[in-house]
Amino acid sequence: MYKYLPLLALFFSCHSLPKNQAPGMATTFPVQVWFTTGDRQHLLESRLLPFITHPDNKLPTIEIDAVQKFQTIDGFGFTLTGGSAYLLYRMAAKDRAALLQELFGSGPKAIGLSYLRLSMGASDLDAEVFSYDDLPAGATDPDLQHFSLAADTLHLIPVLKEILAINPRIQLMASPWSPPVWMKTNTASKGGQLKPEFYGVYARYFIKYLQAMQRLDIAITAVTIQNEPQHGGNNPSLLMSALEQADFIKNHLGPSFQAAGIKTRIIIWDHNCDHPEYPLEVLQDPAARKFIDGTAFHLYGGDVAALSQVHTAYPDQALYFTEQWTSSEGQFDGDLRWHAKNVVIGTLRNWSRIALEWNLANDPSFGPHTPGGCTQCLGALTIDGSKVTRNVSYYIIAQAAKGVPPGSVRLASTEPEHLSNVAFRRPDGKTALIVLNDSEAFMTFQVHTGEQWILDSLAAGAVGTYVW
Repeated sequence: MYKYLPLLALFFSCHSLPKNQAPGMATTFPVQVWFTTGDRQHLLESRLLPFITHPDNKLPTIEIDAVQKFQTIDGFGFTLTGGSAYLLYRMAAKDRAALLQELFGSGPKAIGLSYLRLSMGASDLDAEVFSYDDLPAGATDPDLQHFSLAADTLHLIPVLKEILAINPRIQLMASPWSPPVWMKTNTASKGGQLKPEFYGVYARYFIKYLQAMQRLDIAITAVTIQNEPQHGGNNPSLLMSALEQADFIKNHLGPSFQAAGIKTRIIIWDHNCDHPEYPLEVLQDPAARKFIDGTAFHLYGGDVAALSQVHTAYPDQALYFTEQWTSSEGQFDGDLRWHAKNVVIGTLRNWSRIALEWNLANDPSFGPHTPGGCTQCLGALTIDGSKVTRNVSYYIIAQAAKGVPPGSVRLASTEPEHLSNVAFRRPDGKTALIVLNDSEAFMTFQVHTGEQWILDSLAAGAVGTYVW
């Protein structure tokens, strides 16, 4: 049945029938499995497993401790870039509706995305650079009289409203790539720093954005201060040091949010794991820290253990993993393995509440993007008119979102050699487990929790999600 998975034969030949199961009676299969293989022969394929009664002590065993609990999960998803929204908006209405239901719905054919990141103004995966207060060269607008969401109303907000109609509980995080250029030291979209005299104005810019979205019944759960504040080579981008970020939060954004009654979470850093000293420096300032909910990370540099380094120093602070791209030049099997191990399992075992891949969609030419923006970013979807191709990051995130809904709590689990995994107790009381076979060979293994035992096998590089 599965060329690499002789599971049922192994079960019936080596293990007794379940307790109270007489010969000839139907076997129950209480474990739901979804799995994806690196050779693409099985893509989020579904099957059922029984519990076993006689475990084999010679097999590697994942032990789940349901008593030892860690962080609560907020969700899984992607960034709905302006380019992604544009491509979705241009689809035929019925095709877009069906796709959005698949992505954000809760039915058996849906993958159940539960978290989206948005850009405040343009990211580099918009067709052009814009902010919400663009002016002629040399002009300024300290009272923000020209603030407008007009650019977002063309595609992003209409698509977002359709998503919210499907899943009203989806959480949204917004991140700026750059403030309006008149607020910057170089008056350009690329690089530069925020002028100190505009710190207060920029705080009001955040508030205007949040209030304008709220009037459209779009609630923003969290904002990061700046996307990749140490990468000034993107278009758009902004450089911001840890001292500048702490100053902006404690003297401007935090008090302004408090005065306006804004409950949106403030999240710092939003950059790579190779510089955990940046968020630690911001959090060392108690006047800033009192306004901060947590720290966001990417993994284009460093080790995912940096999240735990911040957690150890400030255990009351939340952690978020907000971006990792897949390249147009990458290979499905290699990307599936690496991202499952690091972006999903690795971040969650290191206290992250979310796992987000980068862009939701691109066209066949890897656009739209700004001049100087990413030309190789492979979205979860490639959209060509109304034709949709599902790429590797779709399956990376689907393997998590399909079985681990928001509100799930991470449980302790052992990691036998080559079996990277992470376990959860779901809000419905069920247990969920994500497993990667990180070896170069087919592996048979067991899962044990309480009095329950599960036997399964995965091909090399395959990912399985188990719910029971």
